[in-house]
Amino acid sequence: MLTAKEDNLIYMYERALRTYWDMDAASDYGTTKTFTYKQLAEQITRLHFLFKRAGIKTDDRIAVMGRNNVNWISIYLATITYGAIIVPILQDFKANDALHIVNHSGSRMLFITDAIWEGLDLDQMETIEMVYSLTDFHTLATVHTHHDYSFAKAEDDFQKKYPNGMTPEDVHFKERSNKEVASINYTSGTTGFSKGVITPCNALAGNVHFSLTTHKVFPGCRMVAFLPLAHAYGCAIDFLSTIAAGGHVHLIGRTPAPKILLQAFAEVKPTVIMSVPLILEKIYKKMIAPQIAKAPVSWVLKVPFLDTVVLNKIRQQLMDAFGGEFAQIVIGGAPLNAEVELFLHRIRFPFAVGYGMTETAPMISYTWWEDWKLGSCGKALPGLMDIKIDHPNQDGVGEIFVKGENLMLGYYRNEEATRAVFTKDGWLKTGDLGYIDEDGFLFIKGRNKTMLLGPSGQNIYPEEIEAKLNNMPYVMESLIIQNEDKLIALVCPDYEAVDQEHLNTEGLEAAMEENRKTLNAELAAYEQISQFKLYPHEFEKTPKRSIKRFLYTQMNS
Repeated sequence: MLTAKEDNLIYMYERALRTYWDMDAASDYGTTKTFTYKQLAEQITRLHFLFKRAGIKTDDRIAVMGRNNVNWISIYLATITYGAIIVPILQDFKANDALHIVNHSGSRMLFITDAIWEGLDLDQMETIEMVYSLTDFHTLATVHTHHDYSFAKAEDDFQKKYPNGMTPEDVHFKERSNKEVASINYTSGTTGFSKGVITPCNALAGNVHFSLTTHKVFPGCRMVAFLPLAHAYGCAIDFLSTIAAGGHVHLIGRTPAPKILLQAFAEVKPTVIMSVPLILEKIYKKMIAPQIAKAPVSWVLKVPFLDTVVLNKIRQQLMDAFGGEFAQIVIGGAPLNAEVELFLHRIRFPFAVGYGMTETAPMISYTWWEDWKLGSCGKALPGLMDIKIDHPNQDGVGEIFVKGENLMLGYYRNEEATRAVFTKDGWLKTGDLGYIDEDGFLFIKGRNKTMLLGPSGQNIYPEEIEAKLNNMPYVMESLIIQNEDKLIALVCPDYEAVDQEHLNTEGLEAAMEENRKTLNAELAAYEQISQFKLYPHEFEKTPKRSIKRFLYTQMNS
């Protein structure tokens, strides 16, 4: 466990609020709402008064559900610095899932976006006593109508204690050991239903410690937070690390379409960018692929020395598109498409791929882009995490086991799942397959649960086939499933491209058959695709935009 005072999670925020008092801490992008560290400290304190009035005790659960905004940040920090446990709920969860999480976690208090609240029923909530608007903290519901637990009363308490406002010296939080529980995060897995990950303060502190000591974040740094804060990746890096460092986080509360993001990058000019692969892949497909496909450019790219000029120009275009002042883009959450990764590496675009999961809050491996290896997801976080490969095959591939500071304590109220995921000596089974090369770099091959077996027992990694298929004409996304020893590709067409080419149904089917032949020419005999099935709409996804595979494997088995 991290025991140094500067690595204590609660002290990190007490120190940051005091030290960076007059600096900007967080802004709701596209609005005029900005909190300085002073204003953030004051809002946290008002919420502490609210919690006290409502009788919230140590380790009580407080849930928050809604899009990224400044109030979301203040609720999270107020909860953990009060001694309670935060339960972040992804805003994209459906009503039944949200109700399950609120009830399963035993949350007493809920902060929620007004529009989402309209779709929920207080009578179905078993433990909730108070519900507040995430927009302005007005009371949405309470089961204790004879008590006044309004935020206005908390404001009165604040004014009585601090009639002239707070000073940095007034910031003092209850001491909490890093052993204590900070949050219960419900996973959004692609292979089944969500489980509550019990995250200790130590796991969050480990992630923040790594960000601070590797200088990914620093005083005055600028971050555009477009990943959901309720997701472990967005929470730990975009938010917790940035605030602990004295940076300024710009929160995007809308769906992060590339157009919105590029506008935000141009205005904010972030110093570091945290992203999921989908964002870079979309920008590559719309901005770069059409350029390099044109006859003059494609010809020049094959000529030594001449290609350098074109590649440098494309690199500069991409750098400018992301604001031009970032040190690097860190990719996490899922594997990056191989073609996109290869091209970005070729132009020496400053990006690196990391690896993690909700159960490690989330970081496991990462390496700075200049030292990073193509196709890898970096090395184990030094001094924080260890990685080993369990029962590797002849190619060195086996299940990835991890151990270290960032580990969860287990799954909330699910001892069976907890026992299943940990070995007797404390290693966490990730469920991912991979290998470690001679230099210590980790390479992911696929999910243990999604790996398929060929006719003679060969290992087939569907993600690798999908990565090739997704780069082919008229393919937006795909999913490889197995039915009676045959591989079938479920394909959602790129209807925008289909319309531009004026393809009819027969033309699209012919193009897909050509794709199938081209794809099979690149695959081993046991990986051959026997059939394409077209899907009329996108596959259902988790909030972090990973396909819910289990829905389609069950449907087509």
